[in-house]
Amino acid sequence: MPIILCIETATKLCSVAVAQDGKVLASRDLESDKHVHAEKVIVFVAEVLEEAGLTLNDLDAVAVGIGPGSYTGLRIGLSAAKGLCFALDIPIIGISTLGTLVSSANANAMDQVMRWPMIDARRMEVFSQPFDDHGNATDAPAPLVIDTDWAHARGAAVVFGDGADKASEVWSAVSSIVHLPGIRPHASAMVPEAILRFERGEFDDLAYLVPEYGKAANVTQPKKGSGEKPRARSSQ
Repeated sequence: MPIILCIETATKLCSVAVAQDGKVLASRDLESDKHVHAEKVIVFVAEVLEEAGLTLNDLDAVAVGIGPGSYTGLRIGLSAAKGLCFALDIPIIGISTLGTLVSSANANAMDQVMRWPMIDARRMEVFSQPFDDHGNATDAPAPLVIDTDWAHARGAAVVFGDGADKASEVWSAVSSIVHLPGIRPHASAMVPEAILRFERGEFDDLAYLVPEYGKAANVTQPKKGSGEKPRARSSQ
């Protein structure tokens, strides 16, 4: 079975893991408000390979989280993954960060209820997507605003992720919602999906794989008469 490097940087968590034969050999995780992805992701790649007794040339593929999530974090992770795949001439596998959250939570999730992984999109907005109790997505990912009306309308459900953690007061007011705190999209949770995709030959196009940001960037309009061009402002 293949040796796959997994990289996940869509949230404040910078996470890297390497797996062989479906078993995680080494991993590194660091969650920080300082967004350390740019300085840590390649360091973590080197560290997990060294711990596993592997080199870059041993890799058969790289799996990378494609969001939704932070504009900056996603660009950093995808750039690192693409650079490695291009240099090593190996395939790239883009994996939904929401799906990775579901895999991270499955050991704790309740049976026969919908799962709602949530990624923080600032204020009371999150990126989310419903999954059934088998881990299958039942709708497309989208931004949504969390409040008690939304929660009451869900019925029995499990919510988790950094987006869910910030709304603990909402969940405590709605008895049908179970909140699992502290769940994050760890790169090690990407391994089952990455292995399955590799075995099926379901690879992404290295040139055309792009992040799923979740929503368009905010555009700051210049003041009238300033002569400046509009510029994009990242929401995260």
